Amino acid sequence: MSAEMISTLAHFIAQEILRQPDRKITATEPLISSGLIDSLSLMDLALFVEDTFGVRIEDTELNADTFDSLKALAALIQRKQGQ
Repeated sequence: MSAEMISTLAHFIAQEILRQPDRKITATEPLISSGLIDSLSLMDLALFVEDTFGVRIEDTELNADTFDSLKALAALIQRKQGQ
């Protein structure tokens, strides 16, 4: 798992979604199930992932299974980049 990828995702969420640039988000911290990000923010995050990492996120992948932690999201991105 790329530490740089997780760092990029964490920075985007803290800066652009939460508007708390000093907020530290760990790789395993729940994002959706904890209420940290909502469904609208999930769409923003998905678009960021697509633009930044050059992958296509399917509608069926926009859920808590794949987006609930930075670790899970990074794993999804890496799988898609390997396709």
